[in-house]
Amino acid sequence: QVQLVESGGGLVQPGGSLRLSCAASGSIFSINAMGWYRQAPGKQRELVASITSAGSTNYADSVLGRFTISRNNAKNIVYLQVNSLKPEDTAIYYCDAHGFGGRGYFNSWGQGTQVTVSS
Repeated sequence: QVQLVESGGGLVQPGGSLRLSCAASGSIFSINAMGWYRQAPGKQRELVASITSAGSTNYADSVLGRFTISRNNAKNIVYLQVNSLKPEDTAIYYCDAHGFGGRGYFNSWGQGTQVTVSS
Protein backbone atom coordinates (compact mmCIF):
# COMPACT_ATOMS: atom_id res chain seq x y z
CA GLN A 1 0.00 0.00 0.00
CA VAL A 2 1.17 3.47 -0.87
CA GLN A 3 -0.42 6.38 0.95
CA LEU A 4 -0.45 10.02 -0.08
CA VAL A 5 -1.08 12.82 2.37
CA GLU A 6 -1.66 16.40 1.19
CA SER A 7 -1.26 19.54 3.27
CA GLY A 8 -1.05 23.29 2.84
CA GLY A 9 -4.55 24.21 1.74
CA GLY A 10 -6.55 27.01 3.29
CA LEU A 11 -8.44 30.23 2.83
CA VAL A 12 -6.62 32.95 0.92
CA GLN A 13 -7.59 36.27 -0.64
CA PRO A 14 -7.50 36.78 -4.40
CA GLY A 15 -3.94 37.39 -5.50
CA GLY A 16 -2.55 35.40 -2.61
CA SER A 17 -0.32 32.35 -2.54
CA LEU A 18 -0.15 28.93 -0.98
CA ARG A 19 2.25 26.02 -1.07
CA LEU A 20 0.67 22.59 -1.22
CA SER A 21 2.64 19.49 -0.27
CA CYS A 22 2.01 15.81 -0.82
CA ALA A 23 4.07 13.10 0.81
CA ALA A 24 4.02 9.50 -0.37
CA SER A 25 4.77 6.70 2.06
CA GLY A 26 4.71 2.92 2.13
CA SER A 27 6.53 0.28 0.18
CA ILE A 28 7.81 2.37 -2.73
CA PHE A 29 10.48 1.30 -5.19
CA SER A 30 10.03 4.13 -7.67
CA ILE A 31 7.51 6.82 -8.55
CA ASN A 32 7.17 7.50 -12.26
CA ALA A 33 5.06 10.61 -12.06
CA MET A 34 3.25 12.72 -9.50
CA GLY A 35 0.52 15.17 -10.15
CA TRP A 36 -2.02 17.58 -8.74
CA TYR A 37 -5.67 17.55 -9.71
CA ARG A 38 -8.54 19.67 -8.49
CA GLN A 39 -12.27 19.36 -8.30
CA ALA A 40 -14.58 22.30 -7.82
CA PRO A 41 -18.21 21.85 -6.69
CA GLY A 42 -20.33 20.57 -9.54
CA LYS A 43 -17.36 20.08 -11.84
CA GLN A 44 -15.24 17.16 -12.94
CA ARG A 45 -11.80 16.54 -11.51
CA GLU A 46 -9.17 18.12 -13.74
CA LEU A 47 -5.42 17.88 -14.05
CA VAL A 48 -3.62 20.95 -12.73
CA ALA A 49 0.02 19.93 -13.11
CA SER A 50 2.20 16.86 -13.28
CA ILE A 51 5.89 16.07 -13.01
CA THR A 52 7.90 13.02 -13.99
CA SER A 53 10.81 11.53 -12.09
CA ALA A 54 13.11 13.25 -14.60
CA GLY A 55 11.56 16.61 -13.84
CA SER A 56 9.45 17.12 -16.95
CA THR A 57 6.38 19.16 -16.15
CA ASN A 58 2.95 19.68 -17.64
CA TYR A 59 0.40 22.33 -16.70
CA ALA A 60 -3.20 23.10 -17.41
CA ASP A 61 -3.54 26.25 -19.51
CA SER A 62 -5.57 27.91 -16.77
CA VAL A 63 -2.68 27.81 -14.28
CA LEU A 64 0.29 28.28 -16.59
CA GLY A 65 2.56 31.01 -15.25
CA ARG A 66 0.87 31.06 -11.85
CA PHE A 67 1.41 27.55 -10.48
CA THR A 68 4.70 25.67 -10.19
CA ILE A 69 5.07 21.96 -9.51
CA SER A 70 8.24 20.47 -8.08
CA ARG A 71 9.27 17.29 -6.32
CA ASN A 72 11.84 15.87 -3.97
CA ASN A 73 12.55 12.41 -5.32
CA ALA A 74 14.58 11.35 -2.30
CA LYS A 75 11.68 12.10 0.05
CA ASN A 76 8.83 11.20 -2.34
CA ILE A 77 7.24 14.61 -1.88
CA VAL A 78 5.60 16.75 -4.55
CA TYR A 79 4.87 20.44 -4.10
CA LEU A 80 2.55 22.86 -5.83
CA GLN A 81 3.31 26.54 -5.43
CA VAL A 82 0.15 28.43 -6.27
CA ASN A 83 0.45 32.17 -6.84
CA SER A 84 -1.86 34.92 -8.04
CA LEU A 85 -4.84 32.89 -6.89
CA LYS A 86 -8.26 33.60 -8.36
CA PRO A 87 -11.71 32.73 -7.01
CA GLU A 88 -12.04 30.17 -9.80
CA ASP A 89 -9.07 28.29 -8.32
CA THR A 90 -11.29 27.34 -5.39
CA ALA A 91 -11.46 23.55 -5.26
CA ILE A 92 -10.31 20.45 -3.44
CA TYR A 93 -6.78 19.71 -4.60
CA TYR A 94 -5.78 16.06 -4.85
CA CYS A 95 -2.36 14.51 -5.21
CA ASP A 96 -1.76 11.51 -7.44
CA ALA A 97 1.26 9.25 -7.82
CA HIS A 98 1.97 6.13 -9.81
CA GLY A 99 4.95 3.83 -9.89
CA PHE A 100 6.16 0.53 -8.49
CA GLY A 101 6.18 -0.72 -4.95
CA GLY A 102 6.21 -3.84 -2.87
CA ARG A 103 2.93 -5.01 -4.41
CA GLY A 104 3.84 -4.12 -7.98
CA TYR A 105 2.39 -1.20 -9.92
CA PHE A 106 0.43 1.35 -7.91
CA ASN A 107 -1.67 4.41 -8.64
CA SER A 108 -2.59 6.17 -5.44
CA TRP A 109 -4.57 9.27 -4.53
CA GLY A 110 -4.51 11.48 -1.49
CA GLN A 111 -7.57 12.55 0.49
CA GLY A 112 -7.46 16.11 -0.82
CA THR A 113 -6.85 19.54 0.64
CA GLN A 114 -9.29 22.42 0.32
CA VAL A 115 -8.20 25.66 -1.29
CA THR A 116 -10.65 28.53 -1.00
CA VAL A 117 -9.97 31.87 -2.67
CA SER A 118 -12.26 34.58 -1.39
CA SER A 119 -12.18 38.13 -0.15
